[in-house]
Amino acid sequence: MRTLVVASKNARKAREIRAVLEPLRDWEIRSLPPDAPDMEETGTTFLENAIQKTTFYGSRYRGWMVADDSGLEVEALGGRPGIFSARYAPTDAERNRRLLAELADVPDAARGARFVCALALSLDGRLQWTVEERVAGRVARTPAGTHGFGYDPVFWLPELGRTMAELDPSAKNRISHRGRALARLLGHIGSLG
Repeated sequence: MRTLVVASKNARKAREIRAVLEPLRDWEIRSLPPDAPDMEETGTTFLENAIQKTTFYGSRYRGWMVADDSGLEVEALGGRPGIFSARYAPTDAERNRRLLAELADVPDAARGARFVCALALSLDGRLQWTVEERVAGRVARTPAGTHGFGYDPVFWLPELGRTMAELDPSAKNRISHRGRALARLLGHIGSLG
């Protein structure tokens, strides 16, 4: 049995990734050990940060490693918070409050946004494969929903008439940026034989 380690210290993100990768046969999906060192993200894109994480942790914990870097890009804010999505404020609630305050005077038609997810896969610290996926929506006026994390409660999906946080986890994993990227990862891993 092969092992794939999820290179994330965000427990909610790691849990979501493990849930999507559950169908992998003959693979054990693990999280980083609790004492894994912190890593400073210095990339200028989601993909650069994902590559940094998978090679950093992959060189310390041998074997297959997958890393995710993801966030929210808001058109009215020139793409912010972007790669700084997790560092936009100390907590999810504070990040959402800050975002909504910055967009308070922006009309609904100009609140376009997209979630971006970059994944990078390495073996023994050497990059093997990458993918990037997006999902378009807009920033809602108020948070709604209890599922998910991060910006999910304020990310409105017009075609579904609800926020990402109002979707049950299996529905979210089918349509989200991370779910789409992980579906492509499943296909890639399946081709490894």
